[in-house]
Amino acid sequence: MNLLYANDRRGEYPPSWYAATTAPLAPFAPLRGEVRADVCVVGAGYTGLSAALHLAEAGLDVVLLEAQRVGFGASGRNGGQLGSGQRMEQTALERLVGPEDATKLWDLAEDAKTLVKALVARHGIDCHLKPGVAHACFSGRETAHEHGYADHLAEHYGYDQLEKLDADAMQALCPSPAYHGGTLDMGAAHLHPLAYALGLARAAAAAGVRIFEESAVHHLARGIPARVATDAGAVKADHVILACNGYLGGLDRKVAARVMPINNFIAATEPLGDEATRVLARDVAVADSKFVVNYFRLSHDKRLLFGGGESYGYRFPHDIASLVRKPMLEIFPHLHDARIDYAWGGTLAITMKRMPYLARLAPNMLSASGYSGHGVGTATHAGKLMADAVHGEAAGFETLSRVPAPAFPGGSALRTPLLVLAMTWFSMRDRLGI
Repeated sequence: MNLLYANDRRGEYPPSWYAATTAPLAPFAPLRGEVRADVCVVGAGYTGLSAALHLAEAGLDVVLLEAQRVGFGASGRNGGQLGSGQRMEQTALERLVGPEDATKLWDLAEDAKTLVKALVARHGIDCHLKPGVAHACFSGRETAHEHGYADHLAEHYGYDQLEKLDADAMQALCPSPAYHGGTLDMGAAHLHPLAYALGLARAAAAAGVRIFEESAVHHLARGIPARVATDAGAVKADHVILACNGYLGGLDRKVAARVMPINNFIAATEPLGDEATRVLARDVAVADSKFVVNYFRLSHDKRLLFGGGESYGYRFPHDIASLVRKPMLEIFPHLHDARIDYAWGGTLAITMKRMPYLARLAPNMLSASGYSGHGVGTATHAGKLMADAVHGEAAGFETLSRVPAPAFPGGSALRTPLLVLAMTWFSMRDRLGI
């Protein structure tokens, strides 16, 4: 099944609150005929847009190919959280890669947040960037772990942006009966993800990037130069960057074995007005401690944007609103009569270790994907790291590429059924509070 078209119309953004509140870009023409470039970037989400922008600003001739519209995929549909650290906790990374590389990975993650904030400021991107992401816990045991982790980050990484929240402080911030404590990270942030993606696209085009939409790549011929073919054209380039994430398809078997597409869902309620303070007392985002995580924030027009629910298989469910309403009411039962005005799904990508998968697939071909729900900062930064690597400055890219990235058991044929079994088990643990 081609995920590019399984749940969406060609050349159209999904009917999300994000699309409804963002000034659209005029469409870029599809690729016609054969063109030459220094670098061909495949995929115009955060990764590809960032890579193309940084390469063009360094003086290279860049072609950016997008199968649908710029920011069409997870980059334009996600929860908008710019989180600290990597997707794995530092304590787990210390065990996995050792303290030296764990420190490098922490520093890279801090660089990712700084990069996003700098791009927004430098290019005047109006994406409602605001500080603050809370991590909410369901039990005293989870809260104790979260507070211990905050102490670890302060002691070993010098990170002092985490405020430990007890039950009363959490209730004052987020008056949900479900939560018993957590942390508030004022070094993290949240933003309007599609507005951010389109801002990167405007900046890339202004820097000279040649962007082609509705230009799905169906074949890669390796070599120097490489040849990247679409239905109506081709690009010959000295370097190729794959930035496809959950939409890679069969372009590279090595990546496909390690990066799995999954779906996630978000709903936007009607504007809550004064009742918004019964959801959040401050303009911060929240992610909780469930394995099948709930994440939410208030929009600038006081809607609750709530991500949650689970779905297996590549097709979106028929009634996304009902799917998301169930976990939303578990967190905020007082919203049982709140109208849902928008509900949409998106395809992201995960890895076995929940760490991004960066790889050099050939001497002149790089790939980054598998951000596992941590992509706003990580994907933007991965694009810059690949741009740096094209110039021979590959230290950051190589640090991330050293993180172990096992293939999913059974390869592409069996990975989805096995994921269904695993996710069913973990979602049962969530429901039982284990």
